[in-house]
Amino acid sequence: MVQYLRRTLVIYTHMAYTKNPHMPKVRQEAADMVRRGHTPTQVGRRFGVSSSTVCKWVKKAQKIGYHPIPTESSRPRSHPKQLSVEVVRKIVSKRLEIKRCSEVIHKELLNDGIEISLSSVKRTLARRYLLKKRSPWKRYHPPVKRPCIEKPGDLVEIDTIHIMVGEKKRIYVYTLIDVYSRFVYAKAYTRISGVASVDFLMHAQQSASFNFNMIQSDHGPEFGKWFVSRVKKKHRYTRVGKPNDNAHIERFNRTIQEECLDTLLNKVPVLNKALEEYIPYYNTRRLHLGINLQTPIQLLSVQGID
Repeated sequence: MVQYLRRTLVIYTHMAYTKNPHMPKVRQEAADMVRRGHTPTQVGRRFGVSSSTVCKWVKKAQKIGYHPIPTESSRPRSHPKQLSVEVVRKIVSKRLEIKRCSEVIHKELLNDGIEISLSSVKRTLARRYLLKKRSPWKRYHPPVKRPCIEKPGDLVEIDTIHIMVGEKKRIYVYTLIDVYSRFVYAKAYTRISGVASVDFLMHAQQSASFNFNMIQSDHGPEFGKWFVSRVKKKHRYTRVGKPNDNAHIERFNRTIQEECLDTLLNKVPVLNKALEEYIPYYNTRRLHLGINLQTPIQLLSVQGID
């Protein structure tokens, strides 16, 4: 074993840092030989290192005990061009003050007379966990061009409302709206999944008098790859960080909660019964400013769709 350690040591002697797992044991043996009476020069010749290296190992062993001496990181403790503590403090305080992105913070610092690169600002904020980073578990969806909305069904937005009914229990209300006519549909479920999403979309299509040409959703797990493969319709995802892409369905979610869901008991049968009464009212009687104070059914009839 000693001979193997000596051969291994010679190989790694000329390296500033080594990951050789046997090196701590080699250092211990060398320091122990000096303690037993050998000179650092004799030990250095035996292990193929300089006597000064052996002396350093002996000092380390006297400090931590004659145990395997671990390999310390070769990472430098400082850098001649590192940011000063004052500059770092200003970057962090500016971020906490204005709560803006790195580009804005960089420009603000330049306006204040602090010469610094954008990469330094981003690196400083990242080290202090002050940047919002995209989750590595989020699946990437290639962008799909938003269609030109000229008739009902050209773009149908779909989303879910999460209603807390207990500490660890929720009810999920799927909602759908046609951007052109403002036709809506909603249904409550006990669980959220791709299967429930497909079931909801099928019921919504059956209740509508027109065909859904393109479905738009956010990046929720209920609208994942399995859902897209089963709907057999064109599908697009909203852009990440662009909530206005789903503005119509988000506004409808607020309306249905204020006018229907918030006044009910949080039970799926009760919610679905109330939705069966509210959805026809919304589509046939409720006037909408977005379509010139008409109802969705009136707008569909103008298009020749009953």
